[in-house]
Amino acid sequence: MTQRVDSRGSVILLLAVAVFGFATLVSLGVWQVQRLQWKEALIADIDQRIASEPKPLDEIERLAREGGDVDYWPVEIRGQFVHSGESFFLATHGGRSGWYVYTPLQMADRRFVFVNRGFVPYDRKDASTRAEGQVQGETAVQGLARSAPSQKPSSLVPDNDPAAGVFHWKDLTAMAKSANLPANAEVLPFFVDANAARNPGGLPVGGVTIVRLPNSHLQYAVTWFGLALALAGVVGVWLWGRRKPG
Repeated sequence: MTQRVDSRGSVILLLAVAVFGFATLVSLGVWQVQRLQWKEALIADIDQRIASEPKPLDEIERLAREGGDVDYWPVEIRGQFVHSGESFFLATHGGRSGWYVYTPLQMADRRFVFVNRGFVPYDRKDASTRAEGQVQGETAVQGLARSAPSQKPSSLVPDNDPAAGVFHWKDLTAMAKSANLPANAEVLPFFVDANAARNPGGLPVGGVTIVRLPNSHLQYAVTWFGLALALAGVVGVWLWGRRKPG
């Protein structure tokens, strides 16, 4: 009698653990479905932004001041490039290694905005090797606004080398200092990635913005729901087996 009670207690305990595990797996699957819906809406919103007409600069500034999302909004700016203040980010483009060139653009109101002018091959980092592309005088730049990170994105990211003008993450304050901008210079709190309009001489190659949002939530959801079904199947087979005469 005692053995039967113990056996029944063990079965109840195992069933409780199985029910908890099943509920957990289903919950994870539902959460991934919700994440899938959120990610698809985000991707659609970004696609819509990129395809829209350029916004006035003051509207992008207002969004930034209010803590809004300025990423990927098309914008047009005008001013003169300060080529002596270039910053460089290691990058690849079209299968080649090289640099993204970030150059401060001084606008008519004396404020600055850093522009990602695009990609140059590794051996064309020195401006003298691409002098034709160092546009002089007032110029118009169309591109996409990009937010400035508030801190280093990860401890795995190497430290910047402002003295050499080489950066691994977009520290706007350090970039402004490295560019030797005036101490009281006002720098807009976001970047602009220039579009693919051809620069004289072909360098830098613009239009290098990468919009790559991983979206594996459907696979994750299928995995969690599949595990839940597998667990239910295993428990069901086990219970059915217990019904058979010894």
